[in-house]
Amino acid sequence: MILTYDQIKEAQEKGDITIDPFDERQLQGASYDLRVGRQGATTKSKRVVDIAASSYLLLQPGDLGVVLSLEKLHLGPQYAARFGLRSKYSRKGLYATTGPQIDPGFRGRLIVGVMNLTPKAVSLPYNDDFLSVEFHKLEHPTSHPYDGPYQDRDELGPEEIAFIMEAEGMALSDMITTLQTLSRDVGSLSTTLKYVLWGVPLIMLFGIAVIAIIVDVGLKAAR
Repeated sequence: MILTYDQIKEAQEKGDITIDPFDERQLQGASYDLRVGRQGATTKSKRVVDIAASSYLLLQPGDLGVVLSLEKLHLGPQYAARFGLRSKYSRKGLYATTGPQIDPGFRGRLIVGVMNLTPKAVSLPYNDDFLSVEFHKLEHPTSHPYDGPYQDRDELGPEEIAFIMEAEGMALSDMITTLQTLSRDVGSLSTTLKYVLWGVPLIMLFGIAVIAIIVDVGLKAAR
């Protein structure tokens, strides 16, 4: 069962689900909007960015980044959640690379992977609505609540930082630029080929006309 506006608020008040900080203005009809937190990093910058201090995290074309949610979540054993990017960011060409499920018993901030699939830079402002989370109530509380490596995480860990710092090879932004150049070249070749294909019939018609004239002249001479 997906929780509605009133049910999320009631679960928060009872402590079955904890969203910290909780702001009723972030509640939607059947979801809650999480915001961009204070830490992030991208393969282009190769450093941890204090988003709160810089006001935003910038994702260059082709950039892969990780972003920390502003809110901490705590789900009771009878609740799970699913999340995705707000549609305003999906429409800008961002794609969330992180698994969408939050398991029962999870505690901590979400660490979300995002990729910029567009040829333009996209910024994630601090404290901006970023993720939409829907909460599900299970028929029975689980006997095995989450207790994995992301439990009680309050900041980016060594794993995420190492991935960002050690990313090598052709930058995704360079790949996009290469694909754009290739696309333009293919377009130019297509235009050229179109003119060539139009020209072939004209050349053939011209050749046939010349041959007809030569034959006609020859026949007249033979007379």
